Amino acid sequence: MAIVDVVKYDGDMDTFAWKFPNNALSTKTQLIVNESQEAVLLKGGQACDIFGPGHYVLETANIPLVSKMMYIPFGGETPFSAEVWYVNKVYSPDIKWQTETPIQLLDAKFNIPISVTANGQFGIRIADSKKFLLRLVGTLKTLHKDNIKEFFRGLYMSRVKDLISKYCIKNNISILQLNSLITELSEQLHENMQGTFEKYGIELINFYIEDISVKDDLTMAVIKSALAKRAEMDIVGYGYAQERSFDVLEGAANNQAAGQSGMLGAGMGLAMGVGMGNTVGQQFGGLANGFGIGNPKVCSDCHRNNAADAVFCAYCGKPLSVAKIKCSKCEAEIDTGAKFCPQCGNKLGA
Repeated sequence: MAIVDVVKYDGDMDTFAWKFPNNALSTKTQLIVNESQEAVLLKGGQACDIFGPGHYVLETANIPLVSKMMYIPFGGETPFSAEVWYVNKVYSPDIKWQTETPIQLLDAKFNIPISVTANGQFGIRIADSKKFLLRLVGTLKTLHKDNIKEFFRGLYMSRVKDLISKYCIKNNISILQLNSLITELSEQLHENMQGTFEKYGIELINFYIEDISVKDDLTMAVIKSALAKRAEMDIVGYGYAQERSFDVLEGAANNQAAGQSGMLGAGMGLAMGVGMGNTVGQQFGGLANGFGIGNPKVCSDCHRNNAADAVFCAYCGKPLSVAKIKCSKCEAEIDTGAKFCPQCGNKLGA
C-alpha cells in the first residue's frame, strides 16, 4: 500500500467522526486539520496523539506516543501504520428525537390510562475527542447525527417516560396539562441526562421537548366531554349531584300522566334513596310549594315545611305525623284541613 502524502478531512458538517480511509503514513506525511476539528491518531485501539486546527508534518517530535509505541527513529522518512480520525467539535443544535412508540401512562388526575407521544430536539458538542472515539465510535467508519440519535434513543425514551409520569403523580396534574410545562420539563431532562452524555465525551448543550400529544382519540373525546361538563357546572354554580337531581326534577315535572302527587312522592323517595340530603330535599320542597298542593306538613324534628301528602320529611327523613283536631259535635278525631266531619257531617270551622 502506497504511503499517503496528505491526510485531510473529506466528510460533511453533519458528521461527528470520520476515519481517513488509508492508514499507511510516514514521518513526512502532511496532516491538515480544519477549524472546529481535532485529528486523533489511533494505534492498536489506543488514542495516541491529538492535533488541533492547523497544518502539520507527522514528524517524531509531534507524534511522541506513536513514536514510542513503534520505536520510530529520529530523522529520515519512516513509514508507520496508524488510523487518523477527524472529530468535528462544532456545536450541533438540531438533532431531532421522538418517542417511536406511544408511552402508556396513568393520568394522575383522571386515573385512566392514556397513550402519549413526545418529540423535540437536542444540541450537543464533542468535548473529549479521545473518550468519544473509544467509547462510542467502535468499529464504525463514520458517525453521523442519526447514529447519535439512535445510540441515545433508549436513554431519552426511558428518561422522558419516567420524568413525565413522576411529574404528573408528584404534582397531581393531568397529562393534558403538560404542554404548558414544557420548558420546565425540558430543563429537568437536560439536567437529568447531561451526566450520561459526558461519559461518552459529549457535552449536552440543551434538550428540548417540543410537543406532548395524546394518541387515543376516544379517550380524548371522553375527557374533553367531561371537562366541558365540569366547566359548565362551574359557570352555573352547581355540582354533579345537583346536576343529577335537576335531571330527576325535570323528568318528573314533564311526566303529566303520573300526576302531581305521584310525581312528588316518587321524587321524595328517589332523593332519599340516593342520599342527596338537604340539597335535593329543598329542590323538591320548593317544587311542591310551586305547585301549591295542599297545606304543608311541618316536620316535628327539623320544623321544615313538606308537601301535604309527604310521609317522610324531605330534609331529615323523619316520619311525618298527621295533625289531628276534634269535631265540636261528636268529638271524633279528624285530620287538620278537613272541612266536614266524616262521622257526623258537622261543618268544621263554622
